Order: sequence, then C-alpha cells, then structure tokens
Amino acid sequence: MTRNRFRQLVLGVLAAPLALGLAACDNKAEDGAPKSSEPIAKIAPPAGKSWQDMIEKTAEGGYRMGNPEAPIKLIEYGALSCSHCAEFAKESFEKLRDDYVASGRVSYELRYFMLNPYDVPASLLATCGSTEAVIPLSEQFWAWQPNMFENVQSVGDAKLQAIGDLPKEKQIAAIADVSGMIDFFSSRGIARDQAKACLSDTARAKALAEQTERASSEFNVTGTPTFIINGSSVGSMGWDELEAKLQQAGAR
Repeated sequence: MTRNRFRQLVLGVLAAPLALGLAACDNKAEDGAPKSSEPIAKIAPPAGKSWQDMIEKTAEGGYRMGNPEAPIKLIEYGALSCSHCAEFAKESFEKLRDDYVASGRVSYELRYFMLNPYDVPASLLATCGSTEAVIPLSEQFWAWQPNMFENVQSVGDAKLQAIGDLPKEKQIAAIADVSGMIDFFSSRGIARDQAKACLSDTARAKALAEQTERASSEFNVTGTPTFIINGSSVGSMGWDELEAKLQQAGAR
C-alpha cells in the first residue's frame, strides 16, 4: 500500500518529460538475433591497460566498458529500479566483465531507461561522480535495490503526501532521500552536497527522459532489461540466453 501510494504521488516527476508514460520491467519482445559467426580471436588491450577498466561515456548518453572497437557491441537498456535488471546483474556481471569484455571481443554499454519515478534520482546519482565509477556503482545499486523498496515501505503516508505536495523541482531530491539513495551513494564517495547538486540538475534529468524516448522509438524498448547486439534488439532475457547469443556472434 505504501509503495503504491508513493508511486502515485511522484508520477508527476516524470509526467512532463516522459510523454510515452511508464514502461514495464522484463519486456520479452525479441526483434532480432545476431548472425552466426566464426570464432573471433581475443584482442589485446593497449600496453599496461585492461579492457574492463576502460569506461567512457558515449555520444548516445550511455557508459561503455571495454574495447571501443570491439567487433561485438552489447548494449543494455537498464533501469536501476528494475528487479529483473538486478537479477541479471547478479547472474552475469563478473562473467561478462572478466570473460567477454576482458577478451576485447565484446564491449558492454549501459544506457539508463526511466522505468518509473525511482529511476530519475537513482540515475542522476549513479552518474554524479567519475565516468569510471558509473558501471560499478550501478552494479552495486542493483545489489542494494531491495533496501530501497524496504525504505519506502517503512515511510508513513503523511511523509509521502508531503513529497507529493513539494514543487516539482524538489521532488526528485525528496524521493532520493526517503528511499535511502542519498545515504547509499554517500557511503560510496558521492558527498551529500554533491548529490544534492546532481539531483537538482534539471538538464541532466531531461536528458535521461529524452534517452528513454529515443530507446522507445529507435529500438522499440518497452521494458527492461532490453539488449542490443550490433545494432539489433534481441529483447529481454537471462544471462544464459544472452551468453549463447554472444557466443553465436563469435565470442568463443
């Protein structure tokens, strides 16, 4: 009840920038699949470096880890509030990073998708520090995610109503505070003053909303996680299925 009430109160945070409305977690649609390819040899990183430590922001607003010229380019449209994304991260991340990205054959790019009102503050905070920290912080947030929902469930209706009555520009920070996000990121190097500045950055919040709209129009993303391999959507799936597709594309 509390969680649903909170959701209703803060929908206004996204109503203006997200004309497409709220999407669903764990969309199963599949638009394409990688063509079968011969095995691709491992590609050595630059001297003294490792591919998995190379993270940069892309022109599309994502964060890419690995060889920027990798022959297999994996993109995940993920939402930090999505339980299926959290499950996928738990199952996949170490193997994806250490076996596939480290080989130079696969790059992994995370693009945030605004699934519901929690995702705006969570994404703003995850990208508040250095570029290199974004993907590790996102993985840690997914592991912590159940605590966010527990925090919201423990808040009384009066406090939630007060958030809904705040001016729109203050609601994002209030969501982050009541859900425990600010404390979570503070313990990982994002100072509270720094966090508050990031949460008030309306231009970045709008950019996240526009990125969500582009994902919907370009790749028909309607839920998370949705995976793109070399420009073709393969829909939403677990790690075992996705790993098979990476291997089919030559990562073996």
